[in-house]
Formats: sequence, C-alpha cells, structure tokens
Amino acid sequence: MSLVELIAQADERGLAVSGLACLDRCVPLLGGEDDSLRPLWGSLAETDTWEEWGAQLDQVRAKLDAGDPDPAVTDEDEAAVLARRMLAAIPAEPSAGALRTWADACSVAALQVHRLLDAAEDAASCVTARREGRTDGMSPLVAAELRRQVTILELLASHGAGGLRLALHVSTEGRRVLRAVVSRRARGRA
Repeated sequence: MSLVELIAQADERGLAVSGLACLDRCVPLLGGEDDSLRPLWGSLAETDTWEEWGAQLDQVRAKLDAGDPDPAVTDEDEAAVLARRMLAAIPAEPSAGALRTWADACSVAALQVHRLLDAAEDAASCVTARREGRTDGMSPLVAAELRRQVTILELLASHGAGGLRLALHVSTEGRRVLRAVVSRRARGRA
C-alpha cells in the first residue's frame, strides 16, 4: 500500500502519531531537545487521548520556538521553516478531518525536509510521486524517511495503541539520523 493510501485508512490516533512522528524527526531543525514532544506522545498513550492534548500542545509550543522564522536563505533554513509549519499546524482540538489534513501535510513536509538536506539528488522534482509509491531514483535520505512513515502507519494499523512504543522507536531512530545530517552540514559550512 502506498503512503497516501495508509494515511487515508488511518484512524485518529494513527493520524496523530503519523503527524507527530514526522515532526519529531524534524525537531533538530527547531533546536529542540530529543524529548521536546514527550508531552504529546504521552497524551497519545492515554486512554482518553484528547483530554490533555490542548494543554500538552501549549507546553510543547512554549518549549519549541513556534514563531515566524526569518526568511529562508539556505536549504537548512527552508527545512526549518517546514518544521515550524508542522508545529504551528497541530490541531488544538483534534478531529478526524483536522488530523488527516495535518498528518498528510506533515508527511509531505518531512519528505521535503529530507529531500532538501540529502547530499544525493532525488530524481523526482517533488515528493508526491514518492508518497504514491513511485520510488525509482529516490535519494537515500528520502527513501529512509518514506520507509519510516510507512512503517509507523503499518505498526499502528496492526497493533493499535500497542504500536505506539514501536512507532516512537522508529521516529527516534529517524531523529538521530537527521540530527547527524544537520550536524555534518554545519561542520561542512564551518
């Protein structure tokens, strides 16, 4: 199944986890600590997922700089703008429609972030083809991000709330990879 199909079939929790995981992998671009999104991850583990969501979201936004960024000059700047947009767009009062829109936008943004930061060229000019399953000529960083997004949605579809810990593990691995890429690019500019 393509990523687009998996997002279309996901339930509310799956959509929230999918979007949050995309943002979680991009936290290094926001200057955040690895546990910056922990309150929202915790909300998703609760029986009444949405009871504390709004308060947890306010806490996360206060921790991470969600303000308007400076205009993008470099690929890293553009990637950070995309990450801030993901953070700003988190629905404060989640509904299936709002979460689906947000998860879909996060999927596109996260793939675009990885495309911008990949040293290798991606044969596709946009990430839409990748999300639909056309993967010929895909760059390694984009391919890994696509696999992570698909894996997380498959884990949640097959394990329900029990797949949350596994999804967090997959996302943590991706965050470490992106943090290393950002660090390597910064050293290259120094």
